Amino acid sequence: MLHADDALDTQAAVRRANLRRALQLVFDAPGTQTRAGISRATGLTAATASSLVAELIDDRLIVEGAQAASTGGKRATTLDIDAEHHVILVVILRPTDARISLLSLAGGEVDARGVDFTAATRERMLTTALAAVADEYGPRLLIAAVQLPGTTDGRAVLESVQLDWRDVPLAERLETVLGTPVLLVNDVDAEAIAEAAADGPRSGHRLFIHVGGGIGAAVTLDGELAPGPRQRAGEIGHVQVVFGDAARDCRCGRTGCLESAAALGPMLGDDFSDALDVDRIRALVARADQRALDEGARALARAIKLLSALLDPAEIVLGGPGAVLGDRFLDLVRAETDYAATGTAQVPVRYADPAISLAAGPAQAALTASLGVRWMPQQVPRHP
Repeated sequence: MLHADDALDTQAAVRRANLRRALQLVFDAPGTQTRAGISRATGLTAATASSLVAELIDDRLIVEGAQAASTGGKRATTLDIDAEHHVILVVILRPTDARISLLSLAGGEVDARGVDFTAATRERMLTTALAAVADEYGPRLLIAAVQLPGTTDGRAVLESVQLDWRDVPLAERLETVLGTPVLLVNDVDAEAIAEAAADGPRSGHRLFIHVGGGIGAAVTLDGELAPGPRQRAGEIGHVQVVFGDAARDCRCGRTGCLESAAALGPMLGDDFSDALDVDRIRALVARADQRALDEGARALARAIKLLSALLDPAEIVLGGPGAVLGDRFLDLVRAETDYAATGTAQVPVRYADPAISLAAGPAQAALTASLGVRWMPQQVPRHP
C-alpha cells in the first residue's frame, strides 16, 4: 500500500513525464504545435495541457508564437522552442586543444571559442577557459557535455590513452567551475549519436566506425546508443585482423591489430595528426602511398564482415577524419565486404554526413540527459 509521501512522489513523477511528453511534442513541431495539439496527442485534459505549457514557459523552455490558422473557431496560439535563454555548453576535448561551443535549445550556435594547451597545461588552461564561459553565461547554462577520446561512465574518465588519464573525476571537477551539471561522452559514441539524430531513428542496428588516429566503433539501436555494461563496447582497434608477414607492429605492443593497418597514421604516414583540419588531411590522402590505403581498406573490411555477421546492421557509417579518405577507399571497403556467404546479406557502407557539426553528438546527449527530449533531424546542429 502506498504511503502519503509515496503518492506525492508518484504524482511528481507523472508530472515530470507529462512535461517531457509535452516538451517533446513542441520539439517535434516547433512553431506549429498548440496546447490543443498537446492535449490530443497525450490524452490529457485541456486544463492539464495548459498547465504543462505554462510551466514550460515559466522555465524558459518554450515560448508562445504566432496564432495558428483558423479552423472555424478561436485561433490557437502556437508554441515554439525558446532559443533565447538556456544554452548547452559543449567541449570537444582533444590532447592538445579544446573547441568550446554554446548552443541554443533550438540547435543554433550562440558562441564558439578555442583553447590550446600542452599535456602539462591542459587542466589549468581548460579550467581558465571554462571559468570565463561561466562568468559570461552562468545563469543561462543548462548543462555541459564534454566529448573526449577514451572510456567514460558519464562522470569519470575511466581510461584515455590519448589524454594519459585514468580514473579522473572530470565531471565533478568541471561542475565546481561551471556551476551546472556536466556529462562526459566518448568521442565515437558522440559521433554515432549525432549521425542517428540527423538521419532519424532507423529501425534496427546502425554500426558507426570512427577512423582517425585510432579506430573505434559504436552501435545505435533504433536511434539510441547501445553501450556495453562496462563502457567498453566498440573498442575494436586492437582486434587482430592481419596475420603473417603482412602484420605490422602496433603501438599496443602486438602485431596485426586493426589500428596498425587502418588508422590514419599507418595509412597516411607520420605527417598525420589528430589536430589536422579536413583540408590538410585531404592533402595527405592525395599524396599517400596507395598500397597503404588499400591495405587499410582491406583490414577494415575484415572487421566489418565479422561485425556485420554478428549485429546484422541496417547500415555501416564510416566517420571521424577518415570520412575524407575518398571514393577509392570506400569502394574497396564495399567490394571487400560484398561476399555471398550462406545466410548473410550485403550491408550498405557510407561515409558520415560532413555537414553535421562536431558539437551535435554531445549536445544531443546533453539535451536528452537534461530534459529527456530529442531534436528532429532538421534541428541537429550543422556547419554553416
